[in-house]
Amino acid sequence: MNTGDYAVTEDMLSRYYELNKLRKEIDSEMKELKEVFHSYMDHRVGENKKGEFSEGSYQLVRQIRKAEKYREAETVEKLEEMQLHDLIQVQKKPNVTKINAAAELGLLREDELEDLKTISYTQAIAVKKA
Repeated sequence: MNTGDYAVTEDMLSRYYELNKLRKEIDSEMKELKEVFHSYMDHRVGENKKGEFSEGSYQLVRQIRKAEKYREAETVEKLEEMQLHDLIQVQKKPNVTKINAAAELGLLREDELEDLKTISYTQAIAVKKA
């Protein structure tokens, strides 16, 4: 297939297909190695602890990132019980379902909010072997 300056050949499709297959194998093997490395570090320095290990000319470094989040529903409920309403954030967001329903019912013209829409596109490529 040729579209202007771009050509897609069977060789290109084949190469992409084989590279994608290889990437999946590499990702799987790397995942297995990471699991071994994390188990080793858990036993060597402790769970969720940073550490380093050297073997020959290679160095294994484990970093730990910690993220804390509050369980939203339970935290809001507890803060309300404690009368600490100032610690609760109220977020106003457009309800897309209701906006669309209002437009269908004629309560809102679609063009009234058209300049407020953001449209994004996501591209994906898949090559399959027949």
